[in-house]
Amino acid sequence: MQKGQLTRSAIIAQAFDTATRIGFEQLSLAELAASTDMSKSGLYAHFKSKEALQQAVLELAIERFTAMVVQPALRQPRGVPRLRALFEGQLEWIGSTDSGGRCLFMALGQEYRDRPGVIRDMLVRALKDWNGIVVRVATDAIQDGGLGADEEPRQIAFEMAGIVMAFQQSLKMLGRADAQAMARRAFQSLVTRGKRAAA
Repeated sequence: MQKGQLTRSAIIAQAFDTATRIGFEQLSLAELAASTDMSKSGLYAHFKSKEALQQAVLELAIERFTAMVVQPALRQPRGVPRLRALFEGQLEWIGSTDSGGRCLFMALGQEYRDRPGVIRDMLVRALKDWNGIVVRVATDAIQDGGLGADEEPRQIAFEMAGIVMAFQQSLKMLGRADAQAMARRAFQSLVTRGKRAAA
């Protein structure tokens, strides 16, 4: 890796950490210059605009999420074990330093919900890709008999997303020490419902 590439990677990593703390819209070349001890002109050599910086940060978030959540889960046995691994990976992601202690994708979903543009388009693609993975894994679980034949994969993905959102709110906003345990019970109820239907 060339020095310029290494510097750019370090800048993006710092920008990611900053964005998880202050939000995407507050992320700017001036803010980043202050936290990296670089000049704005030095940063401008890597990123010609605030939007280019934001795109790079979102790309890094997708890469980290894939490495932490998706890839390990897809190495698990197909069916319910793989679905559970995807769920557990999301819980870990929300509480990890790699996510800045919160899910950047959820935060951006609120920040860019009604704001068309490149960042929103990237976010929508990433969320659709993730939803597609969960739907495929849930489909395998139904086909393997781990979930009931009457279960609908998209409904499973929808409910799983709801549990994860409730987990983040309970953990980060309400400070509930039992947030993880409650999330796991909710997921287990979802899986058990499917197993009862399969019986």
